[in-house]
Amino acid sequence: MADYQKPGQYHGPTTTVEVTGGSNNESRIDSISNDHATNEAVSHGLHQLEARKFHWYSYLTTADFWIVLILGQLLSLCITATNTFTTFLANYGTSIPAFQTVFMYILLSIIYLTYTLYTYGPKKYGRILLVDGWKYFILSFLDVQGNYFTVLAYRYTNILSAQLINFWAIVCVVIISFLLLRVRYKIFQIVGILICCGGMGLLLASDHIQGTNGGPAENMLKGDLFALLGATCYGLTNVFEEWYVSKRPMYEVLSFMGLFGMCINGVQAAIFDRQSFQQATWNNEVAGYLVGYTLVLALFYSVVPFIFRIASAAFYNISLLTANFWGTIIGIHVFGYAIHFLYPIAFVLIIVGLAVYFVAGSMLGESKKPWLGDNQEDGVAGWGTAKLKALNTARKQGMAPAESNTTV
Repeated sequence: MADYQKPGQYHGPTTTVEVTGGSNNESRIDSISNDHATNEAVSHGLHQLEARKFHWYSYLTTADFWIVLILGQLLSLCITATNTFTTFLANYGTSIPAFQTVFMYILLSIIYLTYTLYTYGPKKYGRILLVDGWKYFILSFLDVQGNYFTVLAYRYTNILSAQLINFWAIVCVVIISFLLLRVRYKIFQIVGILICCGGMGLLLASDHIQGTNGGPAENMLKGDLFALLGATCYGLTNVFEEWYVSKRPMYEVLSFMGLFGMCINGVQAAIFDRQSFQQATWNNEVAGYLVGYTLVLALFYSVVPFIFRIASAAFYNISLLTANFWGTIIGIHVFGYAIHFLYPIAFVLIIVGLAVYFVAGSMLGESKKPWLGDNQEDGVAGWGTAKLKALNTARKQGMAPAESNTTV
């Protein structure tokens, strides 16, 4: 007589397998069985999450929305802090963009490469390096060039022109995500992006009205081309990193970005920053600013993957549009800036745009990635992923084992 199964209770499929070859085959079969059971549990959890009663504003009431909104503003503050430290360094005559960033990549390597080697072991890490190292090298190369050319652009063009061209990074992210990652943007997401861009436009307009857009430039065409190249590299980096962290543990991705970024940035600094390095001022204050810059930028790089998992590269980019507002707030106290009445209006407009971006979505927001499969089977069960949310839902209902396959 068949065993009675309670409704809703998960029973993995039973399969009779003839095993030969000892424990290695047994381990492989166990692994396949566990993967199948995990995918079944994830499928059930996703169905439960997406079947919940949903209103157009529902996602705005979830913890995920407020977490990703706060993380976005934390990243915006980090950008503002790094710009402030760079300004302090420039005031001392120390302008070494490639050299000052290499310390951040070294710190990422110390933290994440060490942890990854401890977790994987040298052999497994070496195999990943041989198979996927070239992919991580391209990611790191684009990241380094985005940083370098954006900083270089400010030497030749004015602030207003460079910031306007930085909008191109958002356009790049949307186009590349649409073409390569099969992301399909909803109308409210497009409207949210446009509202955020409108808020940024008000910030730039207020800078122009106050005459704080940098004035005449040394070589506008050259600077604008550098800004365009930097924004393109940033857009490519953001999309590729979102793809990587959805499939691999965060610490693995950051370990390779630190390793390759350290090498690429170090070579670039040795070639292009030699003269600036010799002319730079070196004292305790400069050392302190370099330490502050490095720590804040390392925090920035550590938080970004969570934004990419919970939301997306597009949301990440529009979140950073508030950096000008935070920069002015800090500038009031540090550099004696005066705030224009358009600034608070622009800030509110950008925050409204961030909320509109998630209107009429699903309870999973953007954490369910289309390139990972319907059941997210190609993704990692890491913090912030739809796969982990689905697994946790299935565990609560007794549909998955209590032991965790969670990673970072």
